[in-house]
Amino acid sequence: MTQSIKTLIVDDSAFARSMIVKRLTADPGIEIIGVAKDGVDALEKIKNLKPQVVTLDITMPRMDGLTTLERIMEECPTAVIMLSALTGEQAPATVAALELGAVDFFLKPSALNPAGIASDTDELVEKVKTAAQVNMARWRQNSRRKPRPASVKTAVNGAVATESATVGKNSRFKKARYQGKVLVIGSSTGGPKALVELIPNLPANLPVPVLLVQHMPPGFTKSFAERLNQASAVRVKEAEEGDVLEPGTVLMAPGDYHMVVTSSGRIALNQDPPMWGVRPSVDVTINSVVNLYGGKTMGVVLTGMGSDGSQGTAQIKAKGGLVTVEHESTCAIYGMPRCVVEKGNADKILPLPEIADEIVRMCSA
Repeated sequence: MTQSIKTLIVDDSAFARSMIVKRLTADPGIEIIGVAKDGVDALEKIKNLKPQVVTLDITMPRMDGLTTLERIMEECPTAVIMLSALTGEQAPATVAALELGAVDFFLKPSALNPAGIASDTDELVEKVKTAAQVNMARWRQNSRRKPRPASVKTAVNGAVATESATVGKNSRFKKARYQGKVLVIGSSTGGPKALVELIPNLPANLPVPVLLVQHMPPGFTKSFAERLNQASAVRVKEAEEGDVLEPGTVLMAPGDYHMVVTSSGRIALNQDPPMWGVRPSVDVTINSVVNLYGGKTMGVVLTGMGSDGSQGTAQIKAKGGLVTVEHESTCAIYGMPRCVVEKGNADKILPLPEIADEIVRMCSA
């Protein structure tokens, strides 16, 4: 018989604690072993109770969620799901939490809408079950890696040179209809942390446009794109209707919108039904790119639960394009990459620190 997932709830709101406890305990696969009202209380209980998963509020007295998260990762590494309100203030903090090592985050249901709480918290149940699968020893080891801060690799005639990360930020080719190769990157659980390492290591003069699909709800992709843009040599922005594909620019799919490329080579956003239960979907984006660019399409599939990306990468390979996936050793969840590998559609299977160099090689192939 499968053991239940030992979970600790940390929130300063009594209503939130009771709501989360009630919903999670209704699932036989989850056991609530304790609750804490702030970060100080949480740290003591994590060390004593040793939960597999912690749900952690961002805004709390005595010790806020980000400080608590840092202490957890340093002192007692545990899979953490951040609880966030959809506000302008909390979106950047939530993104920061994902960079610090939180496995995922969950939007807290409004106390003003009790009818929606049950359906909303169904998602939290699934997130807890996913978080429990993360290998925390490996997650902690990977968390110690940092992007190369002083410089970035720059592709020059197929070789790799070094230049300041600030050079080339605006040296993009503006074309109404881009004709070259296109790279699509897809990720889910553990993706934000992986992307914070990968994207800043892409060269300023990357000769291809990048379409990025990270499973994330609305309200957070803009903050995340801005964070990546600040840290990267390439330009990163949340995609908007009508955006043109440009070399050296990363366009990130907005939360709750599929991102596709139209016949004119421009971005279109839609709210067609979810694919694989998600919107945006990696496969939706890849399929639209393959339809337009064929074998010039390249795919990179990073950490994540489920099989999104497996269909699109099969289309890439059918057209003669290149596919790279993240190796299990650096994945938070080896789900999406595994599906690509098992279907025989991965040209390269690489640990995360090697993927930026591989992207440069793919662009030159």
